[in-house]
Amino acid sequence: MKAIITSERFYLREKSIEDAQDMYSLNADPEVIKYTGDPPFANPQEAKVFIQNYDHFTKHGFGRWVIVDKKSKKYLGWCGLKKHTDGMIDLGYRIKKEYWGCGIASECAKACIEYGFEQLGIPEIVGRSAKANIASIRILQKVGMQYWKDDTCDGIADAAWYKITKNDYDLLLSASV
Repeated sequence: MKAIITSERFYLREKSIEDAQDMYSLNADPEVIKYTGDPPFANPQEAKVFIQNYDHFTKHGFGRWVIVDKKSKKYLGWCGLKKHTDGMIDLGYRIKKEYWGCGIASECAKACIEYGFEQLGIPEIVGRSAKANIASIRILQKVGMQYWKDDTCDGIADAAWYKITKNDYDLLLSASV
């Protein structure tokens, strides 16, 4: 499938039926989904049905993209943007455990934020994490998001909410030049 977003080491593309086994394996790891509030898929077929019914790309022009390593072509997880019914757009990511600590989520999250602001014209992107998920919170901070509030989040009672606006993003870019 065609790459939608590229970064130095990875490219992001839409999900395909061929990703069902990888998505099933990703969500089958209890440590990977520990802070997500999501149940695991029951089997690869359930992951396949999820992919078949995933209409975010056609509805909104963006979604949660598959992360592929440019060199190995391996499925590493997913990262992307999601539009909620209230209009909020959030950044999410999930990486296979064997690749944690390699900077994948940070690199891909940064690329998704750039794409959201520069290509899609999104004015604000939100990131949410269980407070106990320190690694995820560090990623949100690393990509320039600022703490916003504490609230619930998709079944997670104690979540920290972060956000970045297009203006904040532009200021970060100008400061790094």
